[in-house]
Amino acid sequence: MATNAAPAARRSAGRPPRKVLSQSLITSAAVKLINAEGYPGLTMAALARSLNVAPSALYNHVESKQDVLQWVEDHVMTMVDVSGFAAEPWAEAVRRWAWSYRDVFARHAPLIPVIAVLPVTGAPETLKMYEVVTAGFRESGWPEPLIVPAIIALESFIYGSAFDATAPADIFDTGDLAESTPLFTSAVRNQQLGDGATPADVAFGLGLDAMIAGLDRLREA
Repeated sequence: MATNAAPAARRSAGRPPRKVLSQSLITSAAVKLINAEGYPGLTMAALARSLNVAPSALYNHVESKQDVLQWVEDHVMTMVDVSGFAAEPWAEAVRRWAWSYRDVFARHAPLIPVIAVLPVTGAPETLKMYEVVTAGFRESGWPEPLIVPAIIALESFIYGSAFDATAPADIFDTGDLAESTPLFTSAVRNQQLGDGATPADVAFGLGLDAMIAGLDRLREA
């Protein structure tokens, strides 16, 4: 004997739920866009599409692309380790900070051209990072007029090294021109690499040690 089937559940009336936007969600989407398409790929229209919302909904939460970039800057800078400045000697604290800084931006290399020239106004987490670093310099006896130039010098090296960390492993392979460049080819082949270290790691470590030693002598003078 046939039985009556249970009535199908009805979908509730009304509009589909709207996507709830937040600073965190918008920032995450912006980082993904820049990493995938570079700075030119980050437009408010593209960001709205990636979030599956109308541009007008996006503007309810952020005023401009500049604000989004400041959120991105703050998001990335929170990953940089500044803990050494509270407990370690100046040189070791700088070394810990610089390695962390390089590794963070090696993972987010497309952000470098954006953040390297972005004003820190309105970026509280970025300013917090600089405040901790500056305090570490001051406590180590650095004269105040030299602190910011020293930080900028280190950052310039860090950003360039972050790019280098993403370069192909064979970037200096001389190939068919090896015979015409014997000295350079030999130097490339005889680089001293530690366990698990890449040429980019060795170059960064060497350059960082030289910068720290030079800056330390400048501080003492």
